[in-house]
Amino acid sequence: MTTTPVQNTLAVALHYDKKDGAPRVVAKGRGAVGEKIIEVAKQHDVPIQENEVLAGALSNVELGDEIPAELYKAVAEVLIFVMKLTGRLR
Repeated sequence: MTTTPVQNTLAVALHYDKKDGAPRVVAKGRGAVGEKIIEVAKQHDVPIQENEVLAGALSNVELGDEIPAELYKAVAEVLIFVMKLTGRLR
């Protein structure tokens, strides 16, 4: 297990609804804000995947905006991970 000092924790939350187009960035933050995003996700049983490179890229997307096309593949892999974890995909 590796730990990251709180000031370096980066978290980005996505929301995806098939009828609304591409996934959207709904929360993002570093440090204490990033830790709070992770805490709230855990409290609500939201699956979490650690991917520092993807989180860094997504942190440049404005809140409420769809992810850029160049991140579709990476985010699709996260969505597949989430769907398998939640039993929506075998």
